[in-house]
This record gives sequence, C-alpha cells and structure tokens, in this order.
Amino acid sequence: MSRFSREYSQKCVPAEEAVKVIKSGDVVDYGFFNGKPVVCDIALAARHEELRDVEIHVAVTLPPVPEVVKHPESFVYHDLQFSKISRVLQRDFNVGFYYPIMYHQAPSWFREGVAPHRNVVICTVCPMDAHGYFNLGLHNSATLAAMEESDCVIVEVNPNLPVCPGGAEEAVHISAVDYVVEAPADLALADLPSPEPNEQERTIAELIVGHIKDGSCIQLGIGGMPNAVGKIIAQSDLKNLGGHTEMLSDAYVDMIESGRMNGSKKSLDRYRVPYTFAMGSKRLYDFVDNNPAAASYPADYTNDPRVIAQLDNFISINNALQVDLYTQVNAESLGTNQVSGNGGMWDFVIGSQWSKGGKSFICLTSTFTNSKGELQSRILPTFAPGSITTIPRHMTDYVVTEYGAVQVRAQSTWKRAELMISIAHPDFRENLIKEAEAMKIWRHSNKK
Repeated sequence: MSRFSREYSQKCVPAEEAVKVIKSGDVVDYGFFNGKPVVCDIALAARHEELRDVEIHVAVTLPPVPEVVKHPESFVYHDLQFSKISRVLQRDFNVGFYYPIMYHQAPSWFREGVAPHRNVVICTVCPMDAHGYFNLGLHNSATLAAMEESDCVIVEVNPNLPVCPGGAEEAVHISAVDYVVEAPADLALADLPSPEPNEQERTIAELIVGHIKDGSCIQLGIGGMPNAVGKIIAQSDLKNLGGHTEMLSDAYVDMIESGRMNGSKKSLDRYRVPYTFAMGSKRLYDFVDNNPAAASYPADYTNDPRVIAQLDNFISINNALQVDLYTQVNAESLGTNQVSGNGGMWDFVIGSQWSKGGKSFICLTSTFTNSKGELQSRILPTFAPGSITTIPRHMTDYVVTEYGAVQVRAQSTWKRAELMISIAHPDFRENLIKEAEAMKIWRHSNKK
C-alpha cells in the first residue's frame, strides 16, 4: 500500500462522521455547479435539530434538491448563480438568497479574505490517482482557493465524475484534505441536455454567425440560442476557430468534433479550449473525460478580461432577459424576482471589447409570453422597479433579436433608442417611440 493510499484510508469516514465538524454559525461551502455534495448534504441535513444559523454557499443549484433547504430554521442557503431550482426555492418557499459575484475575482476573494471565511468546504471530486490527487472534475472555478483558506476540507468521491485535464488548480492533494467520504457507485451526475433552440433563437444565431470570421475565438453562455450558434458553426464553412469560455457546453462538442474549432490561431492555449466549469448532457461529460482538447482553469484565468483581451477577434455571446432604450442590459431579474445571475457576463463583455477585432453580443428574443398568456416585449423603455442592471449602457456593444443585430457602442442616447426600437417586435414599436419621446431620447426626424 502506498503512502497516499494509507493516508486515504486514515481519512476515509462515513458522511455522518465527517459533517460532525460543522457547528452552529459556521459557513459551509458546497462548491460550484456539479461539485455540490449529495451524500454529505443528506448527512448534514439530518443534524438540523442540533444546528442553527449554518450558512451554505453554492453556485448554481443542480439536481437533486439539497436536503438542507428543507430546514430553513437551521440552514441559510446562498446561491452565487440562480438556477431553475434556486428560483423555485426562493419564489415558492422563501428559501435562498442570491450572492452577486464578480466571477473573475472569486479566487482572490477567498485568498484575500474578502469573502466570508469558510469554516468547511465540502466538494465532489474524482477518485484519487496514484499521485495522491483528486481531480475536481467539472467545477474548477474558485474551488481550490476556497479549500486553501478554509478550516476543514471534506471531499466526496464520486466515481462517475469525469477527470478533466487542466491548465491550473484542477486538483487537490490528499495532504490538503481532512476527510474523505465515498459516494455510492451509482450516484449519477445531473444530465442537463441543452434546450433545442426555437425559430427565433435560430434566427438570432444566424445573425451572430454572420459576424464570425475564420480564426475568431468564441465564448458562449447558456441556453438554446448559444446551442444554436454551435450547431450552425459546426455546419458552416468557418475554420480554425478557437474557444475560451467560462462554461463548456454541448455546443463546444459540436464545434470541436466538426473540426471547425481547433484553436490553431490562438495566441494563448493553442489547440485547447480553456473553461472553468462544464455543465450539460452526459455527452458533454463523456467528451471532457481525459480529453486534452479542453483545459480546466480557475475563474481568475478564464474570466479575467486582461486574459480575454489577449485573444484577437474574440466573440462573446450571452443571453439577456431585457434591454431598455438606454441599452442597459438586465440578465438577472424580472422586477424583484431573481431569475439568473451576473455570472461572468461583465468579464466577457468588457474583455471581448478590449480584444483586437473583438465583439460582444447580447442576445434575446424580442418578446416572451407571460403566465397570463400575454405577449410582452423584452425591449422596454425602462426596467420595472427592482430590476437589476447587469451591464451598464456604456459597456453594451451589439444587441441582437430575431429582427436584427445592431451595434450601439459609441452611439448617443437618441441613436441607441432608434436602434433598439428597430429590433423590437413590430407590435411594440409605436409605443416605444412614444415612450422615447417622453424620455427626450427621440428625434421627430427619426424613421418610424
């Protein structure tokens, strides 16, 4: 038995034993995305009668629903990036708080003591290798930084987690771990297939692809529209594309496997796609397992605008919920209802504009149907009270709906209003003009 194996055996305990280290008032980090523990969460929730005011921090709540949220008298739940589960928990059960974050700064928040001190970090990892390392799998982000600064590190070993080759900070050594908990061999990951794009999203994707040229470096956000971009690129004549992103999604599998994205023209990480977390279908998870085509990095590398700016012709593509006539972007909330989060949008919006030949695209369908069956415009005169401005107007570059792609950067308020109205749904344009006139950002000589 090797030294590492002996140390593993000494630290391997049942989940119920490991979580005994947690006390009332502690701050417990559940990691990022697929790093959220399952077995340890169940064990910790079972202690709810003896614990109070334990803070749980996580980023994107993926299935299964955490057991601790069922005991709000004992656990305070924080999510750094809302998911569908997070929305339901807050809306219907008044459980959970959003935790705004500047993603590229996350590792430094831990190391410099800006973030609340983590008493305990519990994170899912791959089985230990022969050198004593646990690969972090699909969730690099700021995991190692949190572990470094915590009082106690508990790893939950999931044999189904893919081993993800990395550029940096993609693994933790057994010597830095206090407890090892083994998850059942049949504990599956959340399989999250990319939604199929609708007709409007495919139109938006086609408009964006028209701005991409050979050798461009691409970042995609989450959703049907970015997935459509990947599929269209995979079937296009584009070549020698590169990738650099925070989220590795199924769309990248399409682009890489088609041969369109090979990374040969990049100035950094040639032939590889750096990412800080991967989230999607089993197909994606099988693709990244021991695959050198992609490289796991911490968020202070993938999302640092200064790194992004070094990649020429960088194309950043992100979704939004609403854009107003001032070209402020809301990608987070509908009024006071938290829907998503800012994530790394700011990082890539500014980084792409610092890139030589780079462009940032904010995408949204022109309308949506509310719960009453009413058609609503996503292009608004102003946001409803309580809505969040994710990207301020002076940072907005291109805005795209199914009615067109317009560049609003370096334009005045009246020109921005004109451009935004031109890509709004036709049924709402006359009212938007009236509102723009009342807001004094419309010229009567403008086209109608």
